[in-house]
Amino acid sequence: MTSTKKRKSAPSEKDRAGKKQKLSESARNTPVARKEEPAFPRGGASVLTPLEQKQIQIQAKNDVLFEQSTGKKAPQNEYENDENDSDLLNQPDDTALKVKRRPRTKSKPGHAGQTSGGKPVRVEGLSYKRLVPGSLVLGQVAQINKYDVALSLPNNLTGYVPITSVSDQLSKKVERLAEQEVEDNYTELGDDDSHITGVDLNSYFAVGQYLRAFVVATEKDAANGTKGRRHIELSINPRQANSGLQTSDIIVDTMIQASVRSVEDHGLVMELGMGEDTVRGFMSSRELGPNVVLPQIREGAVYLCLVTGLSSNGNVVKLSADTLKAGNLKKGHFLTNAPNIDCFLPGTAVECLVSEVTSSGIVGKAMGILDLTADLIHSGTAAIGTDLESKFAAGDKVKGRIICSFPDAEPRKLGISLLEHVISLHSCPSSPKSESKNISPTAALQFSTIIPEAKVVKVEPGVGLFLNVGVRGTRGYAHISRIADGKIETLAQDTGSYKVGTIHKARVIGYNYMDGLYIVSMEPKIIAQPFLSIDDVQVGQIVKGTIQKLLINENGISGIIITIADGITGLVPEIHFSDIHLQHPEKKFKEGASVTARVLSKIPAKRQLRFTLKKALVNSDDAIWKSYDTIHPGDEAPGTIINITPSGAVAQFYGPVRGFLPVSEMSESYIDDPKKHFRVGQVVKVRAVSVDTAEKRMIVSCKILSVSNTAQQEHLQSLAIGAFVTGKVSEKTNDEIILELEGSGLKGVLPSEHLSDGSAQKSSAAAKRIRVGQDMKDLIVLNKSEGKRLLQVSSKPSLLNAARAGKLIKSFEDIQEGTEVDGYVNNVTLTGVFVHFAGGTSALLLKTQLPNGASSLPDFGMRRNQSISARVLSVDHARQRFLLTMKPIDSIKPADAGQKVASAGVTEDILVDPVDGASTNIDDFSVGKLTKARINSIKETQLNVQLANGVQGRIDVSEVFDDLADIKDRKNPLKCFRPKQVLAVRVLGIHDSRNHRFLPISHRGKAPVFELTAKPRDLKSTDLDILTVDKVQVGSVHVAFVNNVGEDSVWVNLSPNVRGRIKALELSDDISVLKDLIKNFPIGSALKAKVVNVDIANNRLDLSARSTSSQKPMTFSELSTGAVLPGRVTKVSERQVMVQLNDTLSGSVNLVDLADDYSEANPTIYEKNQIIRVCVTHIDAPNKRLSLSTRPSKVLSSSLPVNDREITGLSDLAVNDILQGFVKNVADSGIFVTLGNSVTAFVRVSDLSDLYLKDWKSHFEIDQLVKGKVIEVDTALNHVQMSLKKSHIDSTYKPPLTFNDMTVGQIVAGKIRKVEDFGVFIVVDDSANVSGLCHRTQMADGKAPDPQKLYDEGDVVKAKVLKIDREKKRMSFGLKASFFTSEDDSDMHENSRHRSASVNREVGEIEDTLAADAEEKSSDWEGIDEPQGGDSDTHMDDAEDGGVDINGNSTDSPLQSGLNAGGFDWTGGLASTKDQEPQSESDIQASVPKKKKKRKPEIQIDRTGDLDAHGPQSTTDFERLLLGQPNSSVLWLGYMALQLQLSEIDRARDIAERALRTIHIREQDEKLNVWVALLNLENTY
Repeated sequence: MTSTKKRKSAPSEKDRAGKKQKLSESARNTPVARKEEPAFPRGGASVLTPLEQKQIQIQAKNDVLFEQSTGKKAPQNEYENDENDSDLLNQPDDTALKVKRRPRTKSKPGHAGQTSGGKPVRVEGLSYKRLVPGSLVLGQVAQINKYDVALSLPNNLTGYVPITSVSDQLSKKVERLAEQEVEDNYTELGDDDSHITGVDLNSYFAVGQYLRAFVVATEKDAANGTKGRRHIELSINPRQANSGLQTSDIIVDTMIQASVRSVEDHGLVMELGMGEDTVRGFMSSRELGPNVVLPQIREGAVYLCLVTGLSSNGNVVKLSADTLKAGNLKKGHFLTNAPNIDCFLPGTAVECLVSEVTSSGIVGKAMGILDLTADLIHSGTAAIGTDLESKFAAGDKVKGRIICSFPDAEPRKLGISLLEHVISLHSCPSSPKSESKNISPTAALQFSTIIPEAKVVKVEPGVGLFLNVGVRGTRGYAHISRIADGKIETLAQDTGSYKVGTIHKARVIGYNYMDGLYIVSMEPKIIAQPFLSIDDVQVGQIVKGTIQKLLINENGISGIIITIADGITGLVPEIHFSDIHLQHPEKKFKEGASVTARVLSKIPAKRQLRFTLKKALVNSDDAIWKSYDTIHPGDEAPGTIINITPSGAVAQFYGPVRGFLPVSEMSESYIDDPKKHFRVGQVVKVRAVSVDTAEKRMIVSCKILSVSNTAQQEHLQSLAIGAFVTGKVSEKTNDEIILELEGSGLKGVLPSEHLSDGSAQKSSAAAKRIRVGQDMKDLIVLNKSEGKRLLQVSSKPSLLNAARAGKLIKSFEDIQEGTEVDGYVNNVTLTGVFVHFAGGTSALLLKTQLPNGASSLPDFGMRRNQSISARVLSVDHARQRFLLTMKPIDSIKPADAGQKVASAGVTEDILVDPVDGASTNIDDFSVGKLTKARINSIKETQLNVQLANGVQGRIDVSEVFDDLADIKDRKNPLKCFRPKQVLAVRVLGIHDSRNHRFLPISHRGKAPVFELTAKPRDLKSTDLDILTVDKVQVGSVHVAFVNNVGEDSVWVNLSPNVRGRIKALELSDDISVLKDLIKNFPIGSALKAKVVNVDIANNRLDLSARSTSSQKPMTFSELSTGAVLPGRVTKVSERQVMVQLNDTLSGSVNLVDLADDYSEANPTIYEKNQIIRVCVTHIDAPNKRLSLSTRPSKVLSSSLPVNDREITGLSDLAVNDILQGFVKNVADSGIFVTLGNSVTAFVRVSDLSDLYLKDWKSHFEIDQLVKGKVIEVDTALNHVQMSLKKSHIDSTYKPPLTFNDMTVGQIVAGKIRKVEDFGVFIVVDDSANVSGLCHRTQMADGKAPDPQKLYDEGDVVKAKVLKIDREKKRMSFGLKASFFTSEDDSDMHENSRHRSASVNREVGEIEDTLAADAEEKSSDWEGIDEPQGGDSDTHMDDAEDGGVDINGNSTDSPLQSGLNAGGFDWTGGLASTKDQEPQSESDIQASVPKKKKKRKPEIQIDRTGDLDAHGPQSTTDFERLLLGQPNSSVLWLGYMALQLQLSEIDRARDIAERALRTIHIREQDEKLNVWVALLNLENTY
């Protein structure tokens, strides 16, 4: 016994060595090695840690309890003798051989969950604390936002994937869009054609989609070492989601994440993110899964894919995203072998060998090497409420899917899920098979739903509760922190308030797709909250809130922030503070105060709420208008005015609903200015007049139909014409009396002439006797207007007596021929008198039927509203007309009597003189009756015929011909018939003149008009096949006849009662005939048309007369580039022409697409509704836009010459290309020129012109045609640069004249740049700003004139170069007439280029100073006949971009500004601002001779007589004479003639305009002479 105990207690050397080896291996595998501990620590301290000591105490206590209860010795712990192993290491080897090996026993609980190193594997669920950056986790898409995607993670965690962490392809696309936006802002191309389409993540992901995510961060806004708020940031980029996976690790049945690199015809090329470009993935179109279409997949989309195979070289990985295939583990799509453990990533399915089952989860191994754990939720027993021990046992093999990794765990382990929907990759748990419909959990139990009875089915101590929430197959989970408002210490399965089987009230606060559980809260404060999220708030709902903050701007308080629940706030705009405008809202609203508000609108995507505090809205019980679909005309509701315009106001309701309140609907009375009666923020109660739900538009009215108004309307409808009423006079005018009728409150109008039957004086006297407030009785109702609720009454005795006798005419049916009728005059014309009766009935009293002698009186002796009594002469029942006569019976003509007999015959249905000679009664004309008719008249669309005396009929043009070939003249088909012609016809029915259709014979009235047919086919056949709308088939061909011509369509008749419409584009294949529809398609013309569309419900018929018309209208997808189609112009602007191709397609023709020669591009030549032929040049499918072209080379023939070729892209451009374009924008840095629809070039300011342009923006305007040369094309930046300089464009370009090109004696043309008292400064045309001075002594041959009176700035002159000082660059001009000859004129015209490209450079300060000095010393020039020295030299300044630079060569003075003489500057004010002050007076005196020649006194001879004898001969002469005779047109005309002789046409035109301004306004004849001369000048030159 002793030896046995020793053998049991003393382990063998082999066992000890094995244990030591295990410990050494475990020590080596430990990431951080501990320091070697001493065998005998100082002070006798223990080497064990407090935790190890605690474990030993617990183990010892358990062993004692085991021995006391069983009587057996407790089993030894495997680590019990570790401390003594060191004593056994030195034992001889043979000792170990003597010891017998302990037999194997069945593993005990707790032993199987140990690793090879001896450490137990702990079951841990994924939590926020265990989730560290670098973790990989499997998730499901729960929500798709604008800039991120929310993923549901295991154990009620949620992570967010930013848009930049999806894939490399999507990130590049976002960067390109951002760069494009910046580029567009830089180039200022802010027109309507430039749009940046954002990325819609809904097209990349689907809710419920499984993805593998890489944890990037678990905190947000952490700075300076402080802890940030919890926020799990994820990345699903394959580069990170596949981290740690090598190319050699990719094997079949592995789940790998891939992004779409490109979409091909038969599948997708996938990016694996392996860092090797040689490895790609390919997914066939058959592997996409159900409900996934290949064209809808976007580049950059990410999928979790199953590896189905590899290519022979391993460079192509075959993938499948079919969840039905990847989730079907029965077919073996799980990992059975792997080269290393790196293949086991979240999402991969594995087979797990269960090694241990505990109450908190399952422990197992995959392939015997990798530890796996499944917590309580993902073990699959939480939903059914069973224990894990009853479902799983050690040794079982189960299949699961890896859902997470634990990077910090030691030893390494992975988390798996055994849930059915995770294994099968379904979005949510499936409903039981007994249920017919598989409703998603989020739809079965929505967020924030309160569950009155939630039953506890399982308790997880210390963690939470699993509840039955009433949805089969899905449980609810309440964490221990969400069970009660306070803290709960423990939870027990069988005891306490929350044991299994107890029922509690709970509220849904979320749903986790991965766990398949509702997240619920049992806290009373959560259940009592009115709102948990913004989705719970309903528009129009009344809420209680607390003022959180007052928003203040420069104008005061602009808004109030209100809190209605935890985390839910909204804004109250300023106009919704109160019903009235508050001057000091801060006095009424305090932070923290409670308010009652109503929700105006909400935007869940932006989490925005808007409230109103207006009592008129908060306390209103009226209907809430928050959708156009629920509003019907006549509904009433209050609204808030948010905008007021001269034409009306805009009223805001709830949500997006807006309504327009026209001025006419604001009040019953007239409103001139709506702002005087309404204000912004005012609440008005309105009534819906019209609602357009498709266009989201609504018209409202303030004219509310109140109870009184409704009663008035009902009383008005019940009041009959001819009834007697009583009223009180409320208002009185000169012509009428306004009454308020008794008992109804209706308004009545009584004209003054209706007070008596006598003369106008009698009626006027009666009106004077009436007073306001007087009661008037015995008034008869003549007419009523229901729309205005207004009555017309009369008190004429004749009408009152007729009403009492029952003879008052109230309608046309009361008319009987030969009876006496009483009425009143309504109007008097040249041919007769119109007589009115009650009910709006009117008759005509011809001039011939008036009493003898009345025709010679003014207005036949009649006046308006005069009483009249006459006899009915004749009645026209067809046209609802009748004639009157005031002549005696014996004076009526026999023709009139015959007409009476005929009318009587019609009344008695007896026919008189029938055309067929056989019919005797009108009843003989039954449907299908074959008879004859005589043509009375011929109209464009019908033949008016007569069947008998007084019996009329009509034959529609569509009932005349059998086929189009039978019509000889298609524009006038009825031209072949003549009046009095007798035709064989067949009766179709009775014509209804109101709706232009024919009715059966049973609808015959008193004077019927028969509808007939004369078709040869119908005459031969007895079976009439009348065409109706329901018989018309799409695609059938008919002969149509034009009935009416509109602006964009033509209405045609297929039969008398079938009318259709042919749009202008469908009228003909020849577009030239569509320019004038009225001329080419006159009323009555015949067409061959095909039925395109039939809408029986709306009685609409669409046809086409084109030979190539299809039955189906063309759609956007059927268009192709290059197609030539007809279109209708809908809008014309200065920049483009809008063309409509059909009801759904329209496009624009821009300037560059109007013509092959841009100089001919003029959009204004097109008119609205004009039909033109266009060519489709570009199709923008995403934005549904078309670009069209009217270039002849596109729409007519490609062989036509093209002056300006079409530019479609940068590839069409090359450096040095000379092109024309249109200015698109004028910016500060230059101009932008449109070369093509998508090509815009930039021209810098320095490249605009060879000359200096001071105000260069005034030379260019938008849409101006310019010509330039391409100097740079940058395809990378999509930039094109051009130059408009003529030196770059024109090879024969000649540079402008410079100072060195000028010669003495040269004749030049120029402009007056500045006028001074001493002379004028002239700038030479076509020069580089070469200018000089013409002194006043060189202006005329006689006495020096006053330049201020002779010239104005900008005048065009011809000058001669007198002197040039090249050293000082000064030039002097002369304008004397004696300087010019005809030869000089010809030379000037040959050498001068008539352009006005000179630039005026103003330097004001220097010019003003020099001009002042010149005025003081100008007397020094008196008497000087010839220029002295350099006095007449001029100066030329070189213009550069920055300004004017003076280049002088004088060495005598540091100031290089030219010679100053007489106190003025010869440069004409062109000196630089850096120049110094003018020279001193001594210097001036030194340069100018002071001595003048002394002349002897001589007798002055008066030569004015010679001057008058010869007339004015120079400009000076005319100017002198005009000072004394400014109104003489003879002098002005002679002055113009002088300028024309000098070839100064512009000067002559300026003189004429000057004359018109100078001649006094009373001298009209003198002005007329000048006008005639100016017109002749313009006509000639």
